[in-house]
Amino acid sequence: MINVKEKSGSLFEVEVESNGIKTVHEVTLDDDYYQRLTGGKIGKEELIKKSFEFLLERESNSSILSRFNLKVINNYFPEYESVIRQRI
Repeated sequence: MINVKEKSGSLFEVEVESNGIKTVHEVTLDDDYYQRLTGGKIGKEELIKKSFEFLLERESNSSILSRFNLKVINNYFPEYESVIRQRI
């Protein structure tokens, strides 16, 4: 389960429950990065949800940083941006 809640224009709270473990993450999403990845085809919350689905395919929710800017995912997983674009 992944719940994304907007706290402000660029700040989101993400609750993830996986294998009985619940975690909370604070994610920042810059408008320019959002536009670059999605072209506005999906909402910010949906992009963040898809990004967490991507992360959960590669690591447990307890391994995901508690606070991060969405664009840092690409530093850890260089395939992130191309995979996300395919899924939109």
